[in-house]
Amino acid sequence: MRLVCFERLSRDARDALTSSGTEALGPAGFALDGFAPIGRGARRIGALLGAGRDAGTIVDLGRALAVKLALGDAGAPEAEADSLIPCDPLAFLAHGSRSLTAARRALDFVLESQDRYDAPDLRAAGVLLPRSAVRLHAPVPRPGKIVGVARNYADHARERGDAAPPQEPVLFLKAPSAVIGPEDDICVPGAVSEPDYEGELAVVIGRSARNLERDAALSVVAGYCVADDVTARDFQNVRGQRFLGKSCDTFAPLGPCLVTPDEISDPQDLGLVTRLSGEEVQSARTKDMHFPVAEILAFASRLLRLEPGDVILTGTPGGVGAARSPARWLQDGDVVEVEIERVGRLRNYVRRERA
Repeated sequence: MRLVCFERLSRDARDALTSSGTEALGPAGFALDGFAPIGRGARRIGALLGAGRDAGTIVDLGRALAVKLALGDAGAPEAEADSLIPCDPLAFLAHGSRSLTAARRALDFVLESQDRYDAPDLRAAGVLLPRSAVRLHAPVPRPGKIVGVARNYADHARERGDAAPPQEPVLFLKAPSAVIGPEDDICVPGAVSEPDYEGELAVVIGRSARNLERDAALSVVAGYCVADDVTARDFQNVRGQRFLGKSCDTFAPLGPCLVTPDEISDPQDLGLVTRLSGEEVQSARTKDMHFPVAEILAFASRLLRLEPGDVILTGTPGGVGAARSPARWLQDGDVVEVEIERVGRLRNYVRRERA
């Protein structure tokens, strides 16, 4: 599944039909218009359809499950759906397999309904939403913690001055408040003079774990998404302020969706490309990581309890702006695109704040 956190921007088709006096009907005339309306701005958990005639459409998973339950004569379908598929991403992840199983049930119901002549009108019921009617947020808008891995690609280590790879993953923390979504702007503070990009594969934790063995480490992964580990090099390098240089507001774009592990058989076999205002500046495969994802998770779990919703940034390949000649810092009006094979494309505009 490709899970998203979204909010509705306008009345969906169901509300439009209801306001015009037309009921949203299920099989045999079953009315679905008794559901409570979902207001503009309310954040929801959804799934992005990637194929078929509805490719690009967002499925409101909670609403889909409520419709399925209502058609099965459940007594309080909306309340039951909300308990099984919480709207808050951290609560959804904390529920573990319970929420994931319910989400799959809801998505399967939608996919099966597409081929039935007597299917309920899911667009009118507010289940299927056009991409233009929603705003995507980060799959985990406020992680418990963000753990980054420094210089995990040999070419990046070399361009940053390291002759030999480290003996163990070098970890650092990035503030959760830095997270933004795929439709938000990277806002560079006026005090920062050397803002840089770092395209990375992000790993989202799905269950609590300590002291993982490497062979079992991937079992705690809820999914993968695309990240840009934006960094203020002047604070990181000249001032030695690594945490501040990594943690400015908006310096952790994350998205566009959370791709569950069943769609990513091997996180070490993915292509990664970063483009800056149309120019390709980074290109690598995740097999080039010095420490693979499983080893990073196993190492981190010896010291930190990994918890649902934690985000692990697995490192960036060579080609960062600081290593170019001349250095290429993010400028006002730039567009940063990070694309990872089978995971998605993250696209953010850059805006510079006044000093």
